[in-house]
Amino acid sequence: MKTLSKFKKMTVAAMAFLMMGVSCSDEFLEVLPTGSLADAQVSTKDGIEGLLIGTYAALNGVFGNRFEGPNHWITGSIMGGEANKGTDAGDYSSINPIQRYEVDPTSGDLNALWRGRFEGVSRANSVLAAVAASEEVSAGDATLLAGQARMLRGHFYFDLTKHFGNVPYIDETILAADVPLVPSSDVWAQIEADFQFAYDNLPATMGDAGRVNRWAAAAYLAKAYLYQGKFGPAKDLFATVISNGVTVNGLSYQLLDDYAQIFNAENDNHAESVMDVESANNSGSTQNSNWFDDLNYPYNTGPDGPGNCCGFFQPSFSLANTFRTDAGGLPLLDESYNDAGNALAHDYNIESSDAFTPDTGNLDPRIDHSVGRRDIPYLDWIAHPGKAWIRSQVYAGPYSPKKFIYYKSQENTFTDGSSWTRGYSTMNYNIIRFADVLLMAAEAEVEAGSLTTAMGYVNQVRARAANSDYWVKTEFGNPAAPNAANYVISEYTAGDFGSQAAARTIVRMERKLELSGEGHRFFDLVRWGIAADMLNTYLQHEATILVTKFGGASFTAGKNELYPIPQSQVDIQGSDLLPQNNGY
Repeated sequence: MKTLSKFKKMTVAAMAFLMMGVSCSDEFLEVLPTGSLADAQVSTKDGIEGLLIGTYAALNGVFGNRFEGPNHWITGSIMGGEANKGTDAGDYSSINPIQRYEVDPTSGDLNALWRGRFEGVSRANSVLAAVAASEEVSAGDATLLAGQARMLRGHFYFDLTKHFGNVPYIDETILAADVPLVPSSDVWAQIEADFQFAYDNLPATMGDAGRVNRWAAAAYLAKAYLYQGKFGPAKDLFATVISNGVTVNGLSYQLLDDYAQIFNAENDNHAESVMDVESANNSGSTQNSNWFDDLNYPYNTGPDGPGNCCGFFQPSFSLANTFRTDAGGLPLLDESYNDAGNALAHDYNIESSDAFTPDTGNLDPRIDHSVGRRDIPYLDWIAHPGKAWIRSQVYAGPYSPKKFIYYKSQENTFTDGSSWTRGYSTMNYNIIRFADVLLMAAEAEVEAGSLTTAMGYVNQVRARAANSDYWVKTEFGNPAAPNAANYVISEYTAGDFGSQAAARTIVRMERKLELSGEGHRFFDLVRWGIAADMLNTYLQHEATILVTKFGGASFTAGKNELYPIPQSQVDIQGSDLLPQNNGY
């Protein structure tokens, strides 16, 4: 605001001189482009800090397209088989081919994702260039500013690489408009260097919640190692993070006692938050809230439910079935959860006014923190009424999203109701949370370390899940009431982790159960090399019920692991500099 005020004063003064007919040199005609800042304005610590805040803002998206959102509900979760688009066929129809793995390079949504992430890169580079050019910023402040900017740039490039593979790499020293495609291996090296710099130079605690710190950098660096198959360095660094890491506000990393508290805006900036995207309400722009989730509420809820719009992001039959447990409380690792004898009872094509009995079999309690289903309390609203809250069951199934939904008691305090929907919540989104760290560490241990250590990490996550039963609460406040379902969950034993192959299957299943709907699944399947098998099995099962949506759909190995580079970007750069990904 101070910068804007100065700019306005400069403009008024220039107009006054012009009207008085004051003579001037040709330099008077060298006017800054509208919206630009003079070098003097960004040479001070405060000026560069303003640029850095703009870089943080890019975490939440820049251009208002929901593909830009940090939670990847489409490219990570829908494409990972955890959910389908939801609503009906005509609403946001550009997602229809994407969820069938028929995405086209001309997709405007993918172009928005590309532009948004490179805008973040550009903003980070502006900070770094300003730091390098400034003679007014102390060495300590310069390092602190540069560490945050490089951490954020690493994040934006990580996101670009996992979506598109080979991408142009531009740092603060490159000024040319035409930058050739860079092999992903070279980009990974740059990503590692950015995270390493942040890890080496940022402090453990910061003045403001929502900033990045050295431990977020360490966790992200270990994640970058994991994505490249560098399991030894990954496991060592994850172990360091687990033992020593703290949040930006100084809390030692740990799992919260109750799974539900991760997804509660009143509990933001908690001990499980490693790197997050902050949100706010009533700030003058709904884009400072969880605007990217504004479609992802049950449909037509009226005053009895949240948002009242729009019925997107409906969990899949396959995801709901995955929460089935056996008699001993373990998941069905043989993937038999979709078999007729194991699949959950659901109210597909049953009217809300008709009788329905919820599933009575053994379930992991995380299902009712993750999937909204008939007759189970929907947070502190009402019991989910089923079909009455679904726009088109025949198109999208019977389930509603649940993790990133606000509570009735939070309406107009932790929501922003100033726009067209009540569904602008202010819950932070965790890009990395501690359970994710534990499970990535378990994966690295399975591949290059100790199966016993991996089991310990997985069992920490499962023990917390067992403590997170979903209660049927009398007026939503009595924890002595019985559970909403038959929750049976247990920890693994050494016999379960008897081989690397068995341990690998367990860790991969636990990531699905713990992190469902948080945007990770598609990218996990791709890096594990099992995307084609798992997603074609998913499509085949969903098509037995949602025939019009998934009939004939398939995932093509060697193509669909990456998204197409937006055609508009290829047109700008030229196909020689920016060749299209395979199969597109």
